[in-house]
Amino acid sequence: MKKTLLNLALLGSLALTANVAFADKSSNLNGCKAFTNHSTLYADLKDALTTARKAANGGFDLDMWATIVDRDGIVCAVAYTGTDRGAQWPGSRVISAQKANTANAFSLPGLALSTANIYSAVQPGGSLFGLQESNPVDVATAYKGPSKNFGSKNDPLVGAKIGGVNVFGGGLALYDSNKKLLGAIGVSGDSSCADHNIAWRTRSTLNLDYVPAGVSGDSSRKDNIVYDIASGVSATGWGHPDCKAEATTIAGSLPVNK
Repeated sequence: MKKTLLNLALLGSLALTANVAFADKSSNLNGCKAFTNHSTLYADLKDALTTARKAANGGFDLDMWATIVDRDGIVCAVAYTGTDRGAQWPGSRVISAQKANTANAFSLPGLALSTANIYSAVQPGGSLFGLQESNPVDVATAYKGPSKNFGSKNDPLVGAKIGGVNVFGGGLALYDSNKKLLGAIGVSGDSSCADHNIAWRTRSTLNLDYVPAGVSGDSSRKDNIVYDIASGVSATGWGHPDCKAEATTIAGSLPVNK
């Protein structure tokens, strides 16, 4: 009898813990409601990412991962373009989240920094050297399971803070039509240059590219990737290495910021 009562008490405690955890995670998603399409954000992200992946992006034509975070760095949605979670680099899931966290963490209401813009500044001797070692990824959050939910509406990252700093192309801040900073998107799965192009196209399709200002020097594409590294030195300090000539050309013809 005592054993039965103990088991019932244990089950009740586990159920209560699960309910509290669910409630806490649900409340974490309040920031995601800043996106006007928050109820369809996962489906919209997957559709926009798939369309962007199918375009010519100057990479290896690989399937992709994408993550959206809110202004607090809470993951709102994770999606992929392939037939299953193994159709794109498994490691790129966390990298996409890391890129989203970075673009959000180092963009401001009046100034967007893409992850591509940060590359040169964090190199030895750069103005932001060491930044890549800050704000580490929450490993427990990154790899908790079940893996079958990765890239679905129920991805374990959703509702959690992933953290991490990534310093190559693929992360972009997200601004609505009022130029309000809502969070960021991170894309990974191809070359870093193609990642940037795909992230840019995805953001444009989501209509979240009302960027107020950036460091690219291009008034039409304010936080675009900058290709100005010569002999290892960026002329502006915001440069990113070239990957392929095709990707560089495409970056100059991406949709303009709204």
